[in-house]
Amino acid sequence: MSTVNVIKSSLDSIQQISEHLHEAVVYLDAGCTESFQFIGAFSLLLEYGARAVCCLENMSPLDMVADWNGTIDSATKVVVITSCLLSDVHRYVLRCLGAHPSIQHCCIFTSISEIAHSAYPDSPLGPDAFREYESLLIQDYEELLNKHKTKSERLDEKNLLENLASEEGWAQLDDKDISHVVTSPSVSSVNEDNLKQREQVLAVSVQHFPMIYCPLSPNFFVLPSGGSVAQASLSAAHEHSLSPGLPPLSTGLASDGEDVPGATLTAHFLYYLASKMDLKLEIFSFGDQSKIVGRLLTDMSSLYDVGRRKRSAGLLLIDRTLDLLTPCSHTDSFFDRVYSALPRREKSPSMHARNSQAQANPNTRVHRAPLDVRIPLDNVFKKDYGTDNFQLLQNFEAFLQGWNSSSTDSKIRDLIDLSNKIQDEKSSGFIEHLFDGSFMAAESFHGTPYLEAVLGRRMKDGSVLVKKWLQETLRKENISVNVKTRPGSATKSELEPMIKALATTDSSFLKNKGVIQLAAATVVALEDLHSDKWNAFISAEKMLHVSAGDTSQSLASQIGDLINKSFLTRSQGGKSKSSQGLISFKDALLLTITGYILAGENFPSSGSTSPFSWQEEHLMKEAIVDAIIENPELSELKFIQGLAEDLEAYRSKISSKELKATEELSLDDFDGDGWGEWGDEDADSASNKEQGYDDMQLKLELRDRVDSLFRFFYKLSGLKSRNAPLRKGSFTSEVGFGGDSFENKGLLYKLLLRALGKYDVPGLEHHSSAVGRLFGRFGLGQAKPSLADQNIILVFVIGGTNGQEVHEAFEALSETDMPNIELIVGGTTLLTPDDMFELLLGNSSYF
Repeated sequence: MSTVNVIKSSLDSIQQISEHLHEAVVYLDAGCTESFQFIGAFSLLLEYGARAVCCLENMSPLDMVADWNGTIDSATKVVVITSCLLSDVHRYVLRCLGAHPSIQHCCIFTSISEIAHSAYPDSPLGPDAFREYESLLIQDYEELLNKHKTKSERLDEKNLLENLASEEGWAQLDDKDISHVVTSPSVSSVNEDNLKQREQVLAVSVQHFPMIYCPLSPNFFVLPSGGSVAQASLSAAHEHSLSPGLPPLSTGLASDGEDVPGATLTAHFLYYLASKMDLKLEIFSFGDQSKIVGRLLTDMSSLYDVGRRKRSAGLLLIDRTLDLLTPCSHTDSFFDRVYSALPRREKSPSMHARNSQAQANPNTRVHRAPLDVRIPLDNVFKKDYGTDNFQLLQNFEAFLQGWNSSSTDSKIRDLIDLSNKIQDEKSSGFIEHLFDGSFMAAESFHGTPYLEAVLGRRMKDGSVLVKKWLQETLRKENISVNVKTRPGSATKSELEPMIKALATTDSSFLKNKGVIQLAAATVVALEDLHSDKWNAFISAEKMLHVSAGDTSQSLASQIGDLINKSFLTRSQGGKSKSSQGLISFKDALLLTITGYILAGENFPSSGSTSPFSWQEEHLMKEAIVDAIIENPELSELKFIQGLAEDLEAYRSKISSKELKATEELSLDDFDGDGWGEWGDEDADSASNKEQGYDDMQLKLELRDRVDSLFRFFYKLSGLKSRNAPLRKGSFTSEVGFGGDSFENKGLLYKLLLRALGKYDVPGLEHHSSAVGRLFGRFGLGQAKPSLADQNIILVFVIGGTNGQEVHEAFEALSETDMPNIELIVGGTTLLTPDDMFELLLGNSSYF
C-alpha cells in the first residue's frame, strides 16, 4: 500500500486537469502561486501544454506574447486557478477577459467548494454556486462588450480605460485594478479581427480544485496565506476572542452555534482533501473551535462515503489557543530560526481589499504575511558582477533581446526596457529582486528531501548538515575550494566561499539551485544580528521559565527588568552589546505575553484577575508607560494608536523645557541682581497650569490604555483555569512520562503521547462516523474508536503551527514505538514569534 504524500497528491491533482491546461494561458492568484511554488508545479504546467503561467492580480496584455510552447496562433483559452471565493476573484477575471479579445473559453478552478460558497456568510452565491457564477460572469462580460458595438468605435487605450472604469458588474473595478491593462502599447494595436472575436459567445466553466496548499515536506503542509481559507476569520469579536486569525479561547462550554467563516471553510477543505487522498476519516477534536469543525465534517459525511474503498484515517483537530506558548517561543529549531531570519515576499494585492463587506467589517478577514520568504542571493554574487566567470546578467539581457529578434512589434518593447533597466541598475536595489530565491521551493531540490531532513534539527546540527551537502555537491561537480573548515560546526566564513564556488557557472547554479538557496538562507540566519538576537530571546525565555518555577514576585521582577532594559539601552544610544540590548520594546511585550502565560500555569487566577499582586503589576505598568513616553518609535503599536501626536508634542515640550532650564542656569551665573521681569509670574503660572492639565490628561489616557493591555494579558494567563482538561493536570507525568524534557514540550506532543499510548484524554471528543450513526439507529453498540487504532493520522492545528511543534509531533510518534503509523501534520498557516505578536497585539488582533 502506497505511503501518503501530500506533495505527490497535489501534483497528481494537476495531472487530472491537464486536458484543460493544453493551449491555455494559465492565471494563478497569490495563494495558488504560493502553493505551486512549494510543490514545484510551474514546469509541470508548461509540460502539460500551457502557453504561459501568469499572475492574476498583475495581469497584462503582454501575457499573450509569452508563448513558451511555440504556438503560432493566438490564444483562445484562459484557465484561472484561484484559492479565493469567486466573489473576491471576479473583478480580476473580468479584467483579464476584457484585456484579451481573442479569448473564447474561460475555465475557472477554485479551491472553495460549491457548498462552501453557499455556506460562507459574505458570499452572494447560492447552493448552485458554480452555475450561478458562470451566468453572472457571462452577463457582466456581455455588458462590457455592448458598450463597444458601434461600427466606428475602436478599442483603443482610452476607450478601454473608460470602459473598465465604468464597469457596473458584480464587483466594480477602479483605476488601480486596471492600471496594468492600459500601460502596454499592444492594447492600441487590437485589430478588427479581434473585435469580431469579441462578439463570439464566451464559454465559461467553473470547477472545484481542492488541492491547493503549501507542503514543506511529504507529511507537513500549511494553507497558502493568500487563500480564502487562511484569511477567513476564525472567531468573532467577543469576550473570549483574541484575534480573527486565532480560535477563541476554549472554555469547555457548549458552543452557541455561531457561524464562523473560518470554521466552515476549514471543514470543507479537510473534507475534500481527505476525499482526494481516498481517506475515510475518524474525527477527533480538542478545543471549542475544533469541535465545531469536527461537527461540520461529521455532517458532511454520508453513507455514500462508507461504501467506497478508502483507507481509514484518524483526523485530530486542535485549537491553537490551547497552546499559545509554543509559537511565541524562540526554540533552537533550525527551520524556525532560518525562516524567521529571512524577509518575506511583498504582499500581493488582496482579493478582498476593496470588498464593501470587508470594509464594513475589517475583522472578517485576516491579513496573513506571505509564506514565501526571500533569500538575498545578491549577497553571494555581489562581488562577481564584473567577472568573466559569472555572466548571468548578460545572459538574461541577451535572452530578452533575442527572444523575438525577428519582430519589431511594440509588444516586446517593455521587455527590452527591462533589459536596459538591468544594465543601468546593476548596483541598485533592482538586482536584489533578480537574484531572490526561496529555500522552500520544492522544484529547486529536484526531489532531494532537504527540508524534510533539517525540519527537526537544532541550529548547529542543521547548519553542519547543510555544510556537508555543499561539500558533497562540490565533489560531484569536481570543484575545489580553498577554505578551512572545522568538523562539527558551520560558520558564515566557511559556507560563503563554497556557495560562490558552486555558483561559478550558470549550469552549476541552475543544477544546484536548491542547495545553494538553502545554504544562502543558513548564512543569513548565522549572521551576528539575527543569531545574537535569537539567542538573546532564548536566554530571556529560559529566565522566565526558571522564575515561573519560583515565585510570582521573581517572575514579575524578570518581566519588569526586560521592559526597562529594552528602552533604557535605546535611550542611551543603543550601543550595548549585552543580550538585553538586542531586545526591543516590542520584543519585551512578546516576552511579557510569555511571562503571563507561564504565570497562569504556575500561579492560577480566575482568568479575569492578575496572577500577580497589585504591587508587582504596578511596577510592570509603570515600566511600560515610561517606555512609551521615552521611545517615539512605539507610536505604531495598536493599543496606543491615536496618541502618537500627543506623545510627540509632550516629548518636544519636555526637551524644550530642559534646554530652556539649561540656558537660564547659564544666564543666572551673570545676573547680579536676580530680579528678572516683574509681572511674569502670574502669566507663567497660568500657562504651566494649563500645560499641566494637558500633560496629566495624556498620562491618564496612556495609563488607561496600559490597564486595558494588562486586562488582555489576564485572558492569556487564565487559559488553563478556563479549560477543564488543562486545569485538571491531564498532561502531567501521571502516565509515566515526566522530567523537565516532558514539561517543556508543547501541548501537541503531550496530547499525541497520551492518545497514542491509549491513555484517557479528558476533553478529546470523538465525532461519530456515518457507520456509527447507522448502527446507533438500530440500537447496535460499537466500540469507541481510538486514535491509536488508525494507521494514518492527520493532525490539523486550527490557527497555525511552526517547525518545532511539527518536530515534536513526530518525536511523540517515535517514542510510542508504533512504526506502522503514518503521520501528517497540517495547520492554517506557518507561525513565527513575529506573526504571533501581530495576531495578539498588532493590527490583526481584536485588542
